[in-house]
Amino acid sequence: MPSAGPAADAARAAFRERVEARGHAVDNARNAAAGLEAAFASGALVRTPALDLMLADLARALSADEGERLGGKSAEAARFILRAISRELDRA
Repeated sequence: MPSAGPAADAARAAFRERVEARGHAVDNARNAAAGLEAAFASGALVRTPALDLMLADLARALSADEGERLGGKSAEAARFILRAISRELDRA
């Protein structure tokens, strides 16, 4: 059953705002993921198994070795995964 109430609605809206914010897709993805983790920790949203998998995929897409810059493929992957997370949030 999806999380309900003003805190859940605000957490979903904040995630989507972070995703759409001006800036680099990789930075937006990191900010959006951090906001989701905070929403899970506060109890505003319930973590689903699908969200766990998507967040793990996002973390892999955003990982880089020391001194390595993330390129366009990471940004493209992040955007794709963030869209899937956004859809899944309606069930979280």
